[in-house]
Amino acid sequence: MTTQRTACPQCNSKDNLVIFPDGGEHCFTPDCTHHIHGKKGNQSQVITNKVSKNILTQGIIAAIPSRGILENTCKKYNVRQEKDKHYYPYYNSDNSLVAHKIRNVSSKTFYSEGTIVGSGLFGQQAFNSGRKFVTLCEGELDALSAYQLLGSKWPCVSIKNGAESAVKDAKESYEWLMSFDNIVICFDNDAPGISAAKKVAELLSPKAKIVKLQHHKDANEYLMNNREKFFLEDWWAAESYTPDGIISGKDMWEIVQEDKSEAIINYPFGGIQKLTYGIRTGELITVTAGSGLGKSQFMRELTYHVLKNTEESIGMMFMEESVRRTGLAMMSLEANKPLHLPDVYKTTPSEEFKNYFDSTLGTGRLYFFDHFGSNEIDKIISSVRYFSRALNCKFVCLDHVSIIVSDQTNSDERRALDEIMTKLRTVVQELDIVLFLVSHLRRPSGSGHEEGAVTSLSQLRGSASIGQLSDIVFGLERNGQHEDEKERNTTTVRVIKNRFSGLTGPACRLYYNPDNGRMEEVMEDREDLE
Repeated sequence: MTTQRTACPQCNSKDNLVIFPDGGEHCFTPDCTHHIHGKKGNQSQVITNKVSKNILTQGIIAAIPSRGILENTCKKYNVRQEKDKHYYPYYNSDNSLVAHKIRNVSSKTFYSEGTIVGSGLFGQQAFNSGRKFVTLCEGELDALSAYQLLGSKWPCVSIKNGAESAVKDAKESYEWLMSFDNIVICFDNDAPGISAAKKVAELLSPKAKIVKLQHHKDANEYLMNNREKFFLEDWWAAESYTPDGIISGKDMWEIVQEDKSEAIINYPFGGIQKLTYGIRTGELITVTAGSGLGKSQFMRELTYHVLKNTEESIGMMFMEESVRRTGLAMMSLEANKPLHLPDVYKTTPSEEFKNYFDSTLGTGRLYFFDHFGSNEIDKIISSVRYFSRALNCKFVCLDHVSIIVSDQTNSDERRALDEIMTKLRTVVQELDIVLFLVSHLRRPSGSGHEEGAVTSLSQLRGSASIGQLSDIVFGLERNGQHEDEKERNTTTVRVIKNRFSGLTGPACRLYYNPDNGRMEEVMEDREDLE
């Protein structure tokens, strides 16, 4: 006899109820409490998705009087007991049980069964996302205690391995936590807990609030001492996290001595490098040109250069193409041939193709934004934060801002551009990242940019905020209708704003080689530009 999946009579889920060989039943729908013990007691095997070790539902659900925990609370979290052991369950993203953290009560020691790595936070499976409050605790017992102290109203979860792993655990459940309006951090009132709470709050700002426990070390001590009223007072008094950022000028001697002019990486093209002195963190770098003049290819060249010459991770948000197209384009730069073209794609040996993958996408340093869905401004900003905070990306490419603005319900393009540029400028400074941004141009009077018209800040589409809030603005100019084939494929890169050095003007000329799909600096044109 095998396990079966069927509809749950309690929550009416379609197939979340598992019937085990011993007759036991368990529904894996969050917030559903349907469970029936089998003939073998509590040893029903739980179905897991690609988990190497089978995890058993051991013990019984019962109160923990020594800790003040009620049976209904244990049932909510599926915490079980057996003789001298407590079983704290951990689930994966499919709400399948993948591990237990087991506490030996008499020896006060912990060990795990199954694979906690990659699971959600303790208790995460028991609550739906997107509610008003979630409380993040430092341990399983504190999560159970906080849930009771708050009247069993709001989700309470716990990090997996104590204060030292707090940031790592919060990063792994970043999207789930950030779906709540308020994230209340309630760690232990000791040095490690206070330090960890601050670090997690930095990750989860601006939604994070930190509880300052005034009367006891942790939530369970409040519960055991019947101090519900005092816990509620401390919990409601939790303050929104604000970074330590106000300093006196007289204390800034060491700060002003720091050399912040040092570039994190040089540009791949010498002419641009000469005018800009390289790429620095905290810079918003805008690339603009007429339609079809190579903005995306220029962005890919910059991204590939960063990939090959730093150890940093990169967030890729190419809004006009699929992630497959972006991925193939990055592999094409490694291959020095346009893999997206059918004849090239079909004639590339599979082993060679895999080598191109391993050297680019397979490095684990490129992350892609699958944009088919909502392009709301706040979602874009949240994704940039996620790239930086959760995935440690120091570089983010956004191509392009105009498509985001056109997707807004607000028909005022200028206002929408002002909003997103202000938020992008703020987040670049906040995260100390490099943001490469693509923007379209307004069509000039007379000949258009597609015929090689000169670019300027006044032609940036929709709003002056793009030029005002960017540190560097590059204009790409190319006559796509020129009679000479080489000239048709050669782009002049003009620096039209340069906040760092103030140097502007034509920087270099780049020839797009159709044979290898690369932009190559035309060195013989350098003297003419200078």
